[in-house]
Amino acid sequence: MEKTTIPYGICTLGNDHVYDQIIALLNSIEVMMGADFPVCIFPYDDRIERLTAAIADRPNVQIYQDAESIAYWDHQAQRIWNVHPTAAATWQRVTTDKYHRMGTHRRFCAFDGPFERFVYMDADILLMNDVRPILAQLDQYDWYVYDFQYSDLSHVYDHKNPRLRSVFDADRLAQDIFCSGFYATKRNVFSAAQLDEMWQHLANGEAQILYCMAPDQTILNYWVMRSGIKFYNAAREIPASAATGCCVTSDHFKTVDNIVYDRGKRLTYLHYIGLPSGLFREICAGQNWICAYREVFLHYRYLHDPASRPPFIGEPKYPPSRQSHKQRLISQLKYYKSVLKPTVKLVR
Repeated sequence: MEKTTIPYGICTLGNDHVYDQIIALLNSIEVMMGADFPVCIFPYDDRIERLTAAIADRPNVQIYQDAESIAYWDHQAQRIWNVHPTAAATWQRVTTDKYHRMGTHRRFCAFDGPFERFVYMDADILLMNDVRPILAQLDQYDWYVYDFQYSDLSHVYDHKNPRLRSVFDADRLAQDIFCSGFYATKRNVFSAAQLDEMWQHLANGEAQILYCMAPDQTILNYWVMRSGIKFYNAAREIPASAATGCCVTSDHFKTVDNIVYDRGKRLTYLHYIGLPSGLFREICAGQNWICAYREVFLHYRYLHDPASRPPFIGEPKYPPSRQSHKQRLISQLKYYKSVLKPTVKLVR
């Protein structure tokens, strides 16, 4: 039976592990798009109790529950990685799971999900602008992105593999790759026949070009490039004078009324890329950790419940995982000095 679909919406991926980030994202969508704009959360795994409770009073938000669809896209990912020559051995160094970060592939469910057109956004993103103009671009294009991933091929494909440039020419590898954290596309953009044909290419040896440590990102890039659908990257097409960045690694952004700007130009989205989800959980639990654009995140996280915003004590510090060796040493010395006091003399 054909599914009932909604003309457009925003999709994300998450579970209770990224609860605080999902709430911040949902609140930013509400501010930018209105309280009625449709949102679908694809479950990374079964840990969704807090999220389910949190969206009970958000009728515009749903958690995807189509078990058949989830199983179908899990299978699509698994059969790709089953023909990759080195993925299993590589993953054994970092996990005991058969497939590394299998839940990240659940974003593929959007291809037969509730929206005819959709913007996908990772949970570690805050929306900063209206996405309707992006959705309108899908009148002309099949896939829309706005990022600068094309400057770093190494996190999309195995860039040292000699077969890569026989599959895709150098110009496409320099221009058409993208980050899987933010994109817009259409339902059924890839047919079942296309998926089977592309899998056959992978099974015949092309799987070796995939970068297995960014599993969903490399597959999406391969599908878009190998299928030949119409692709548009705003970061390459918009004049440099009008383009903006998107990542918190840029330290020159300015915040005005909780909207972030790049040299006076409003961002489309702010991506807290590279920051672990545990950092945000600890900040929301009251740890006074330094985090890029922390105040923006906290504003949206506690938009509807400002009284629950954690009261930070003392000077903000870098979390141990992000401190340099020197910073960690200084912190340790200060700690030991405070504990041992005058009974032990610390040598500089």
